Amino acid sequence: MLDHLFRLAEHQTTVRTELLAGFTTFLTMSYIIFVNPDILSSTGMDKNAVFVATCLAAALGSLVMAVVANWPIGMAPGMGLNAFFAFTVVGALGYTWQQALGAVFISGVIFMLLTISGIRSWLIRGIPRSLQSAIAAGIGLFLAIIALGSSGIVVSNPVTKVALGDLTSAPVLFTILGFFIIAALDALKVRGAILIGIITVTVLSMLTGHNTFQGIVSAPPSMISTFMQLDIIGAINTGIVHVILVLVLVEVFDATGTLIGIARRAGLVEENKPNRLGRALFADSSAILAGSVLGTSSTTAYVESASGVQAGGRTGLTAITVAALFLLALFFSPLASSVPPYATAPALLYVAGLMTRELREVDWGEVTEATPASLTAIIMPFTYSIANGLAFGFISYVVLKVLTRKFKDIHPATVIVAILFVIKYAAFPD
Repeated sequence: MLDHLFRLAEHQTTVRTELLAGFTTFLTMSYIIFVNPDILSSTGMDKNAVFVATCLAAALGSLVMAVVANWPIGMAPGMGLNAFFAFTVVGALGYTWQQALGAVFISGVIFMLLTISGIRSWLIRGIPRSLQSAIAAGIGLFLAIIALGSSGIVVSNPVTKVALGDLTSAPVLFTILGFFIIAALDALKVRGAILIGIITVTVLSMLTGHNTFQGIVSAPPSMISTFMQLDIIGAINTGIVHVILVLVLVEVFDATGTLIGIARRAGLVEENKPNRLGRALFADSSAILAGSVLGTSSTTAYVESASGVQAGGRTGLTAITVAALFLLALFFSPLASSVPPYATAPALLYVAGLMTRELREVDWGEVTEATPASLTAIIMPFTYSIANGLAFGFISYVVLKVLTRKFKDIHPATVIVAILFVIKYAAFPD
């Protein structure tokens, strides 16, 4: 039955291989069940409810990916997008988390329409590679400043804006320890390195009296405080258009890049041959809609799924396994509640470092490519906003290309996005 459903023989794989691949993928991405509630709870959302929403969104997204696309890719609330949701949309711009969920839902609808209509492909082809790489790197730097701030490694200073914190404080020491554990284990190719780092720091903080043990297993907590709490009308009425634009752009680039990269590694996408990329993107947009209803930020494909592909995963059975393990994780809410911010900060910081590697794709020898890319990556952490980074990048790209008469390098999609950001700052300067 499984061979018929997932075409295992056609993909030259077995049930055992797919199950092992699914477990491998889950280990490498399961850190999100600790990190996401910690980030979103800063908006006032109930941490336990977000934990449940995170597990359910990941399980549902992975299940849809398996059934619709039959691809071995795990889904969960995306890193970067959750930080944008919490620290920019709610924290800096002052929207309620209900309105932010409404914006996520609207962005999911738009993403789905772009996918079905084929506009997504046109948009991806039109955005320069340098900006796409800079967006990923900039989000990484944004995560880094969040991690450094939450751990106390970086603190505010009235003269220098930021300064080094107290390196002898327990949170800072635990963060540094966690970071080195994660980096070393990952360098040694240990599966679940990030998860191991988070749990190790959590346990050590308990043993040293800096944290309280809440337990390990219990019935899943209630998610009533976040379920169906999205405020779509409120999001529209408050002029949150620029937020939706950013969500859509990041979702399109992140999802498409991740899906294509992993699918190629698995041999699922070949030149001039039919593939299921369209179905996979449809599954991705469906997961965004479901996540916003459950009560979490945008759900997307996880690049950590590459570990499962490396272990032999080739079909949706791998994704089904990921979904089942996220459902099982629902019963470990006490453990999630026991994880302090300085245990998740090392994970954020390490992921940030991985994301900044995208800068190597920028053509540094071409000023009109390198300058907009640099601005995109730099502005995100320094203004504490992914939206501002995107705006500076797109606008400067178009302006520099026009001033240097390199009109052929400018795609209509880039011009449209730049104009939308100019309108945003003109109409909504705050």
